[in-house]
Amino acid sequence: MGKLIFLDIDGTLTLPGENTPPASALRAIEAAKKNGHKVFLCSGRNPNMLKPVLAYDFDGFVAVNGGYVKVGEEVIYDHPMRTEQFEQALQLLHEHGVYCTVEGRDGAFGDEGIGDFMAKASGGNSELKRWRKAIEESLGIRPMKEYDGQPVYKIVFVCGDLEQTAAARAVLGKDFDFVIQGNDNGICNGEMVNRAFDKGRAIICVCEYLGREIGDTIGFGDSMNDLKMIQTVGTSVCMGNGAEELKKISDIVCAPVEEDGLARAFEMLGLC
Repeated sequence: MGKLIFLDIDGTLTLPGENTPPASALRAIEAAKKNGHKVFLCSGRNPNMLKPVLAYDFDGFVAVNGGYVKVGEEVIYDHPMRTEQFEQALQLLHEHGVYCTVEGRDGAFGDEGIGDFMAKASGGNSELKRWRKAIEESLGIRPMKEYDGQPVYKIVFVCGDLEQTAAARAVLGKDFDFVIQGNDNGICNGEMVNRAFDKGRAIICVCEYLGREIGDTIGFGDSMNDLKMIQTVGTSVCMGNGAEELKKISDIVCAPVEEDGLARAFEMLGLC
């Protein structure tokens, strides 16, 4: 029986913020599927931002870090924030000068001035690079004033210092995990994710739905929002361009995404 393969997108399947995987990765995925394996996206992106990548015929996806999960055309998990949680979080973060984007099912909405703030810092982790590119090139992130009340699954935040999130963490930390992607060069970025779900539990959910064992899973990631996935899957793979903390706990460290890392890892694991 084939494996269940879970792929992060930004910094793993594609360069951060891109929607077109390397040709080598697409060939490897196609070959793996022909060999009887199932391939899923496992991303922090919301379903709307997944659409360009879903054109490559995946078997399902884990979106917004596990808050919304589909196998084929079937939604098997859907857990947005409660309205009062969302409103309280946004108020506490805004009161302390934290810039936010809110990730809904059908779109993302960003604070005014967030792009200018992030432009002050160069480089950064893959999530910051993806986010910066999405804002600079208007890739699906609309102004916060256009937020239409749709279900929200997570809040992505950026600020000058982690301490600016302290009030929100103190009040909401019981129910939400504040995943810090980076905190250097005068910029701190991360995600506020409901403790009710994560990428790891989403993978378990897919396994239960399909009647498969967790030992049959392989997960590929690069950033700290992939931590639960890496800790959960039967075989964990971190990209060469990934976070050093993630590399230390992964079973395999492969070449970077821009050096055909995904395809080379598929070959090494005998998937294609």
